[in-house]
Amino acid sequence: MVYHLPIYPLFAFLFIAFCVVSAAQSSTIGVSYISRLLEIHDRERAPPSVQVDGARGVLARLLPSHSSSFDFAIISKEHCGGESCFIVRNHPSSSKSRAPEILISGSTGVEILAGLHWYLKYWCGSHLSWNKTGGTQLFSVPSSGSLPRLKDGGILIQRPVPWNYYQNAVTSSYSFAWWDWERWEKEIDWMALQGINMPLAFTGQEAIWQKVFRQKFNISNSDLDDFFGGPAFLAWSRMGNLHGWGGPLPQSWFKQQLRLQKKILARMHQLGMNPVLPAFSGNVPSALKYIFPSAKITRLGNWFTVGSNPRWCCTYLLDPTDPLFIEIGKAFIEQQWKEYGRSDHVYNCDTFDENTPPVDDPEYISTLGAATFKGMQSGDNDAVWLMQGWMFSYDPFWRPPQIKSLLHSVPIGRLVVLDLFAEVKPIWTTSEQFYGVPYIWCMLHNFAGNIEMYGILDSIASGPVEARTSNNSTMVGVGMSMEGIEQNPVVYDLMSEMAFHHYEVDVKAWIEEYPRRRYGKVVPSIIDAWNILYHTIYNCTDGAYDKNRDVIVAFPDVDPAFISLPQLSMTNRQLAYGKSLSRRELLEENTNSFDQPHLWYSTSEVIRALDRFIASGDKLSRSSTYRYDLVDLTRQALAKYANQLFLKVIEAYQSKDINGVAFQSNKFLDLVNDMDTLLATHDGFLLGPWLEGAKRLAQNTQQEKQFEWNARTQITMWFDNTEEEASLLRDYGNKYWSGLLRDYYGPRAAIYFKYLVESLENGYRFRLNDWRREWIKLTNDWQKSRNVFPVKNSGDALNISRWLYEKYLQDPEISDQ
Repeated sequence: MVYHLPIYPLFAFLFIAFCVVSAAQSSTIGVSYISRLLEIHDRERAPPSVQVDGARGVLARLLPSHSSSFDFAIISKEHCGGESCFIVRNHPSSSKSRAPEILISGSTGVEILAGLHWYLKYWCGSHLSWNKTGGTQLFSVPSSGSLPRLKDGGILIQRPVPWNYYQNAVTSSYSFAWWDWERWEKEIDWMALQGINMPLAFTGQEAIWQKVFRQKFNISNSDLDDFFGGPAFLAWSRMGNLHGWGGPLPQSWFKQQLRLQKKILARMHQLGMNPVLPAFSGNVPSALKYIFPSAKITRLGNWFTVGSNPRWCCTYLLDPTDPLFIEIGKAFIEQQWKEYGRSDHVYNCDTFDENTPPVDDPEYISTLGAATFKGMQSGDNDAVWLMQGWMFSYDPFWRPPQIKSLLHSVPIGRLVVLDLFAEVKPIWTTSEQFYGVPYIWCMLHNFAGNIEMYGILDSIASGPVEARTSNNSTMVGVGMSMEGIEQNPVVYDLMSEMAFHHYEVDVKAWIEEYPRRRYGKVVPSIIDAWNILYHTIYNCTDGAYDKNRDVIVAFPDVDPAFISLPQLSMTNRQLAYGKSLSRRELLEENTNSFDQPHLWYSTSEVIRALDRFIASGDKLSRSSTYRYDLVDLTRQALAKYANQLFLKVIEAYQSKDINGVAFQSNKFLDLVNDMDTLLATHDGFLLGPWLEGAKRLAQNTQQEKQFEWNARTQITMWFDNTEEEASLLRDYGNKYWSGLLRDYYGPRAAIYFKYLVESLENGYRFRLNDWRREWIKLTNDWQKSRNVFPVKNSGDALNISRWLYEKYLQDPEISDQ
């Protein structure tokens, strides 16, 4: 079946290359390796009527006024040229009164909804993003009965590779920690509309582990209390980084989260997705070594606790070669089957991520890999291991012989690797396509859910295509592996499309149309602004990890006498941050010195883009998507200005200019409060929902206090501390949220400035330990506090942005950074 290219209203020039692509062009060697699993997925997928009902439910929630305007149908892959696809065409009965206007067919419910999104986006000029990032722009969609028609037979768009993966092992804690079913339902709708068909499904696994360890291995609830982390730290207790921190989990949490997981899986399956379940990686409760004294159990080293505190650190790892490993792995998978009634046979396990094997002998590593996989296969004969390839990018242990031994320890097609940071540091290019093993090209993009405008649009638009079309490609999917969501919607809008693009995207042309869709209007000044942003903020090519270390949200814990002035040059900054680092090394760099905030663009150009944004406000201020972007861009410009102000404070201090210190520090603190006022104008930048979400899941007052402490701690101190030594992970989860700036970041900075002034007034050195004691106490008190913050926005975003632009960003002393 061939569909001819229509003439798109407004968008024709973007898609000439993407209409119909033959199966021969879209296949890779890697796809042939996973063909057996793809056949199983097709065979076990929900019946067509169930998937169509699921897709109709998404349409009813997204665009209820047009529920009768669209008709959906499931078609076989044979209708798609042998690949997964969607077909959009005029409904055969569209000329009749009250008949559906558009027929969307797809090989799964996800394909149908991806086709719906494509039609709304490129025929109706609409836009979809997370609610926190402005939500949907659907007012450009014509009324029911007047939808744009497609020319000729419509369009057919195939997936170039079968899988579109979503999430990171820590997204569940940085973004999903406090979600209820209402929020999960919205996310699954968003996933399906973006074409995501392989999401992680990690919710509720503690309930499975509790049953397995308690019923099969005689471990008590009290021992398990020390094994699991608290609700905001489950990702890291699952990975064996910590234990007990933020816990213990109340029994109601296990039941609640297991019920939620069953709903999540049921909806994913209804839409035709193939969720990835967790598998046993070797992380075990300490009690296991007493119950099985002969088992090969190793105590791991310290993971960022202060002084290697055994209350939280140094977890236990069962050697994969021990027979008990397979027994536990089998029991865990079988218990998931029992609870969920099915599995899609793909299991995530990262035994070796930041846990280097003790011996680098390739034969030993092959044995470890084979044993790890056998733990999955013993519980599911069709199991496929999904493994992060993160460790290959930073750990010198993993040289070609070791990588090859691990990857080849599992039968071909039964291991799939996530090239986790491929938009910046792809591994496929240096590993002979993972030595013949299937992999998924992933965009990592975000660390810890930090709020920072950042991206590499050109890499996203070309990287997956380059990987797929390279010689002997083993690529089988694309993916988004960010640590935190609900930021930089433009990046995720483009990356989601790459699941369907067979050729590189012309980003210049794509970005020209982006504001038209996002805001629903053509405003020349806003198009100019986005063109600037594309060439600056969204053109980071320095190879750096974009971990937000702006002074406001990651205040330096360092003697001011040792802060170098002026800032590092761009060349030195690139040398300092451009090298490959593990998460551990990345964090360790940020513990004992002033971390120069990452800067890769001309700030004056970005301020010029903000000027164009503000100039467009009278025409766009009613748009939530515009207001989000305006607030975010103003925040970005002011945050970089705050970094300059801080250095002026330090410069005055080092010059012994007490008046200069007082003037510049007061200006800094005023700016922090003003930014808090700005952030309060949009729901996407509020502290309140994070805290209230935590409390909403509590069953009683004691749980409320515990859950709120978890929520507050993750975004501030993160881990343990003493009176004079802060957590090594402080500010790793920092956020630009209204309430957090005024209530915590501002007061913390004020303490530092107070000690600067006292030092100059009294003629003694900066009292570093006194400063530390006071700000650590401030933080610990804030973690335990219970004050309430707004959950709804207040104030006029455009007026406040304009006011702050005039107050701060027209300052003639601002230098281009």
